[in-house]
Amino acid sequence: MDARFSAADEAFRDEVRTWLEENLVGEFAELRGRGGSGDLAGAVELRRAWERRLAAGGWTCVGWPQAFGGRGLELSQEVIFNEEYARARAPGRLGHIGETLLGPTLIAFGTAEQQRRFLPPIVRTDELWCQGYSEPNAGSDLGNVQCRAERDGEQWVVTGQKVWTSLATISDWCFVLCRTDPTAAKHRGISYLLVPMQQPGVEVRPIRQITGTAEFCEVFFDGARTDVANVVGAVHGGWQVAMGTLAFERGASTLGQQMMFAGELDQVIAAAKANGAAKDPVIRQRLADAWIGLKIMRYNALRILTAAAGGAALSREALVTKLYWATWHRDLGKLAMDVLGARGEIRTSGAIDDYEIDELQRLFLWTRADTIYAGTNQIQRNIIAERALGMPREPGAAGKG
Repeated sequence: MDARFSAADEAFRDEVRTWLEENLVGEFAELRGRGGSGDLAGAVELRRAWERRLAAGGWTCVGWPQAFGGRGLELSQEVIFNEEYARARAPGRLGHIGETLLGPTLIAFGTAEQQRRFLPPIVRTDELWCQGYSEPNAGSDLGNVQCRAERDGEQWVVTGQKVWTSLATISDWCFVLCRTDPTAAKHRGISYLLVPMQQPGVEVRPIRQITGTAEFCEVFFDGARTDVANVVGAVHGGWQVAMGTLAFERGASTLGQQMMFAGELDQVIAAAKANGAAKDPVIRQRLADAWIGLKIMRYNALRILTAAAGGAALSREALVTKLYWATWHRDLGKLAMDVLGARGEIRTSGAIDDYEIDELQRLFLWTRADTIYAGTNQIQRNIIAERALGMPREPGAAGKG
């Protein structure tokens, strides 16, 4: 692994940094730091305008091949873009799901017609996407999905429930894992459908979280319809496509996520210096450990992405990524509260019906979920044991897939 960047890369970094400095001004200046953890649904309309500004500047889908509307950037430059975007505290992307998950999935598995229909609106940020994976009884155990789709002429009819669907309230489309063959074994008989959200038979209910916000939603499908042409991959072959989507989630954007983590750590350190907590040797050691852990996270990500730069599949080492960052981030939230001390237990607003909290309090509450969503820590350890280390499957799991 070579963690250094070339002269051309550094020139590109200057280009990205300059564009962000010139454009995160005026009304967009107030978006700095918005739309992150615990604020995914904040300032939506202004962030829609920011998405259009990004598209006009050619800064959406930068890692996609040029043939599909992207910039076709090399991995090193894609990493640089994500790092500089996070360093500038530019707002969380409303088009993230479409750009980093659905788009690459369609490029890899979609038909030419699906690519023509769905990729250009993602590049232009005209259509927003959400993900229909988790269900009340199928979160970490994704193979247990019960939402079903039945063929009715030239359409699929979708019935069932999805949960923890980010930004479903503003999404135009959802990619939905559905059981299309109820007689098949657990991980078979599942199809990957593209379903329009703005239609009868789709009900979205926001879920209020302990942060006081409601980014996540329950989505109920009651006879919702989508064309038969909107199946990605083979009918009943959605498991392979779904796993491909999850693999794209571990791409270059992880480096941008880590830059956001670095900003949060800087806030914790600043608070510790301001209130004197940094003089406590235990707190000081925990701050150092957090800094070291973030560096390990970065170098491991660079190692994994460098190995995959030639088009190879992500290595087994990539399987530790989610477990590592989720645990690190959760511990950072704990550290933030210990740095704040008693003040961390007091809301910034005294109003009984208000729920104003500051950024470090939000960090602590938000990170309670990091080790649960997108696969619990327990499930992540099973995946590492079984898929990376070749250990026997968990007792009782044999024969289910």
